[in-house]
Order: sequence, then structure tokens, then C-alpha cells
Amino acid sequence: MKTKQRHPLIVGTFILTATGIVSRLIGFLYRIYLSRLFGEEGMGIYQLLGPVLSLSFSLTAAGYQTAISKLVAEQAATQKRPSLRPLIVGLGISLPLSLACNAVLFCFADTISTSLLQEPRTASMLRVLSFSVPLSAVHSCINGYFYGIKKAGIPAGSQLLEQIARVGCVYIVSSHILSLGRKPSISVAVLGLTVGEFFSMLMTIAAVCPRHRETLPRKAAALRLPPQGLSPFRKNSGESLARKLLAMALPLTANRIVLNLLQSVEAVSIPARLRLYGYDTATSLSVYGVFTGMAMPFIFFPNALTSSVAVLLLPVISENYALGNMDAVKNATVRTVKYCGAMGFGCLGCFVLFGRWAGSTLFHSPLAGYFITTLGFICPFLYLDTTLSSILQGLGLAGHTFVMNVVCLLIRLGFVFLAVPRFGMTGYLWGLLVSQLTLGALYLICLYRFFRKH
Repeated sequence: MKTKQRHPLIVGTFILTATGIVSRLIGFLYRIYLSRLFGEEGMGIYQLLGPVLSLSFSLTAAGYQTAISKLVAEQAATQKRPSLRPLIVGLGISLPLSLACNAVLFCFADTISTSLLQEPRTASMLRVLSFSVPLSAVHSCINGYFYGIKKAGIPAGSQLLEQIARVGCVYIVSSHILSLGRKPSISVAVLGLTVGEFFSMLMTIAAVCPRHRETLPRKAAALRLPPQGLSPFRKNSGESLARKLLAMALPLTANRIVLNLLQSVEAVSIPARLRLYGYDTATSLSVYGVFTGMAMPFIFFPNALTSSVAVLLLPVISENYALGNMDAVKNATVRTVKYCGAMGFGCLGCFVLFGRWAGSTLFHSPLAGYFITTLGFICPFLYLDTTLSSILQGLGLAGHTFVMNVVCLLIRLGFVFLAVPRFGMTGYLWGLLVSQLTLGALYLICLYRFFRKH
């Protein structure tokens, strides 16, 4: 118990990492199952939904989850006890936005599929996907609260439950359709995604309800306050809390939306540029599906550790920075650079040596093996950038992070439009390497200047 209290980052990282590894292992096997069930072209069509899902999450939940986590951590540090009010205020903003996004995606699925994604077959999938947006918003905000109080077990458990429910749904539905002698549509995978979000939301709601009941005795005295003290959006502490949360969330949301718009342009443009390289529509979608649906998840598998560290670093950095404990901030940053860099170079060696074998054996795709081997060179920068971004956000440098990410996305887009038509996917791989190297250098320079200034 003492170890857990003294080292919440270590314990939380262990919980998130262990759960993340199990979850990613399930997801990894799930990707193999999908690739064999739906083929490379089906995977390419499924991956086209990624930008829409990321943009929806950025608009409705991502900024509010981070703001809730940061605000709860700061209140826990300065007031010696966490509060549910940031979560309530955050949900009051995030949930209506997510329901509006749900309606837009459902009603305008045909227009989005033909005009933006340039693939009419994604229309029915978008309608199913739209219902996952409010579910994701609710459990993301609740997870932000638990990250803020350094209780990683609930987010980790909900992540694992989501993955199990998703895979179980797809397997059951696909098996039933196959038993009828028909081939299942890739829409089954989207249904599984929505079902997974539903069960994850149920678990987080069930976890936060007991904490809400625990706060009722403390809130009883508040009922004797004047009426203006009851609303979280009126003057007094509630209004200042709402303003503070919006002040944190809106820049993060705007940044994420801009970044996801650029990533959406990138994702939609790659198959189109591959057609200029000489591929037909089916081949370009197949190559894109192998890259995003097989190779990239394989490369991101070790990122379970760095992602866990990144999620828990933000409230820890925010808390120590709010208390003026710069030594703790510096030590966390140095250790992050040291260990994430070492892990990245270790993964680089493994992917270069065994990438082609993994692609041919696991995915039955030599092309996936080529992508995995080449992508191995971005590992040291990819894993390090994940954690450095979280440190910068914890220090209140989200604006700097946004500008640096835009620069690197523009580099990648330059390679998409200029190199892919001439060199195919190899040109895009070069762009990924250059952009990740640039991003890591910019992050380190920004942190170095910050520590010199303070």
C-alpha cells in the first residue's frame, strides 16, 4: 500500500502497461483475423474510417478528457482531495457535442463517403460508427477523472473490456453469417467497435457512481447555500471552474481538430496518390490496408508501455508544476528520454531483423513484412515523441506542441503529394521517418529552453 501511495506513476504505469499489452495482443490477433476474413482491400476500406473517428473524438472528447485530468490533478494537489465537479462540467459540454456529431454522421453519411472519403461503400459503415461517438465521449471524460486521481485501474479495465467485447461481437456475428453460407461485410467490424465502446462506457459509469455517493455527505452543506451556489455555470466557484476547464479544453480541441483534419487529408490522399503511381483502385486500397491495418499496428504494439507512461505523466507533471517542484519535473523528463529512447532502439533492432518474417508468417503478406522492416527505423522517435508530448502538455505548452505537430504533418503531406506518385509507399515511409525525427528534435529543444528559463 505504501509503495502505491509513494509511486503512483510506477504503479499506474504497470497497471496500464499490463492491461495495454493484453489488450494490444488481443487487438493484434484480431487484426490478423480481420485481414484473413475481409482481405487486404476490405482492410483498406475499414481504415478509411479512421480519420472520421479520430476527428469526431477530437471534437467531442479528447480535449475535455485531458482538461478534466489536469484540473482534477491540480485540485487534488492544492486542496488535498479530488472533486467530481470537473467531470460533471466536462460531461455537460462533451455529451451534447457528441450527440450532435452522432446526428451529423448518421444523416450525412452518403455525402461524407462520396465527397470526403471518396469511397461510397463506407456510407453504411459511417452510420453504424456514428453511435460510438457519444459512448466514447462519456467513458473518455470519466477516464480523465480517474487519470487525474492516479487511479489507472478503471481506465485500464475499461480498455480491456472494450477490446474483448469488440472481438467477441465480430467473431459471433461473422461466425453466424458464415454458417448461413454468406460472406460477412466489413461493416461487422464497425459494429464490433460500437459494441466495445458501449460496454466500456457501462463499466466507467458503474465505477464512478460509488465515488459520487461518497461525496454526498460533503455536498450536503452546500444545499444550505444561496441558490446561485448550486449551478456549476453561475458566478462563484462553479462558473470559474467551467471557464477554467474550457480554457484548457478549447485550445486542445482546436489543436486536435486541425491536426486530425491534416491527418484526414493525408489518409484520403494516399490511395489517390498511389493511383497516380500506377495502381488501380483495388490495389491502392489493398496496399493502404496492409500498411495501416497490418504493419502500423505491429509497430505500435510496444507503444503500450510509452502510451501508459504518457497518460499518467500528464497529471504527475501538472501536479508537480503547480506545486513548483521543478526538480521532480526534470527528473521525470530525463528518465523518460532515457528509458523510452532505449526501448525504441531495442525495438528497432527486432523489427529490422524479424520484420519480413513477421509479415509473411502472421499476415501472409510479404508487403507487410517490408513495411514493418522499414517502419522499424521510426521506433526510437515514435515512442519518445509520445511521452514528450504529454510532458509538454502537463507544463502548459500545448500551443507549442500543436505548432510542432503541424510542422511535421505538413512534412508528411509534402511527401504524400510529391514522393508517393513517384516512389509509391516507399516515398511515404521516407516522409514518416523525416517527420518523426523532426518532431523529436523540436520537442527536446522546446523542453531544453523551458528548463533553462525556469
